[in-house]
Amino acid sequence: MDIHEYQAKALLAECGVPIPRGGLAYSPEQAAYRAREIGGDRWVVKAQIHSGGRGKAGGIKLCEDAHEVENAAEELLGKRLVTHQTGPQGKVVYRLYVEAVTPIRTELYLGFVLDRKSERVMVVASASGGMEIEEISQQRPDSILRVSVEPAVGMKAFQAREIAFGLGLDPALTSEAVTAILGCYRAFRDLDATMVEINPLAVTEDGRLLALDAKMTFDDNALFRRPNISELRDKSQEDPRETQAADRGLSYVGLDGNIGCIINGAGLAMATMDMIKHAGGEPANFLDIGGGASPDRVAKAFRLVLSDEKVEAVLVNIFAGINRCDWVAEGVVQAVQKIDLTVPLVVRLAGTHVEEGRQILETSGLPIITADTLAEAADKVVDAWRQSRADRA
Repeated sequence: MDIHEYQAKALLAECGVPIPRGGLAYSPEQAAYRAREIGGDRWVVKAQIHSGGRGKAGGIKLCEDAHEVENAAEELLGKRLVTHQTGPQGKVVYRLYVEAVTPIRTELYLGFVLDRKSERVMVVASASGGMEIEEISQQRPDSILRVSVEPAVGMKAFQAREIAFGLGLDPALTSEAVTAILGCYRAFRDLDATMVEINPLAVTEDGRLLALDAKMTFDDNALFRRPNISELRDKSQEDPRETQAADRGLSYVGLDGNIGCIINGAGLAMATMDMIKHAGGEPANFLDIGGGASPDRVAKAFRLVLSDEKVEAVLVNIFAGINRCDWVAEGVVQAVQKIDLTVPLVVRLAGTHVEEGRQILETSGLPIITADTLAEAADKVVDAWRQSRADRA
């Protein structure tokens, strides 16, 4: 789960990370009020969307007075920002963060990620802040510092000091840097985060250390024990299909193809999408309905997949272990009977009670195409999709 910049800053500030003065705004008038409340003579108005690259997309405005703040807010609110991370569909701006402008001497990069290969929290830092870490690794790979944290003891102050020294910070800032670095680690560990990123971590002209931008993501599977984090979720920034699936306990990722997939098991889902591509088609989604695929759950999956207007054919691929093929078949039949299915449907069942499941499909009287193997199912759904498109043409 992603959160907004202002939310990440608030969480990090609670852990001792220094941040500039700022305030949230939902309207131009409120933005101008925030600027006057913050004080100073220059402010920056930032669009709050779940994406990096906002500045290049025109989502960050520098303002000299409250009137400019109001105009900038009016321009940004309701605007659809398209960045290199959002894709061509972009994301709509519904809230803004107004912040005091900070004179910057140096920009640094600081990130905490979970390195699955080493099974450790990895700290990544660079003296080249203000750029995406991918750009830094390409343009200045020697500037990147990496420190692995031993989970049995956690991050220690000496490691934070090593990072501060490696970034070339003034010795007078070492104490502040250690506090900020350990605060980020504490937020990462205690809140079940999967990433904490401060970019840039700025050294100001008056010799302070401030987190000018912050990003945090969290482990969805741990949200049940972090209600304070779960409440920060902004569904307006998510794919509505993925939000709908998550609310129904389904694992869904929207793609750009036109063949909908309903599958149990993440590995089987990946293999199915590969086979669809191999057969010449394009999957419209990744959908794992899980091991306990009851008829009601299958019906929910159908409604979710068919809510995507791009879907022109559907492939159901179930390998039943703890599940049962007859249950899945009943769910497929119920879904097709209740939903006005206007696209071809291919079903491949294997595993527990497979014969009973196939019999239910055959005796249903519904236009369901069956297949015995994954390769056959992929070929049939791509052929059915092509035929359907030709018929409509």
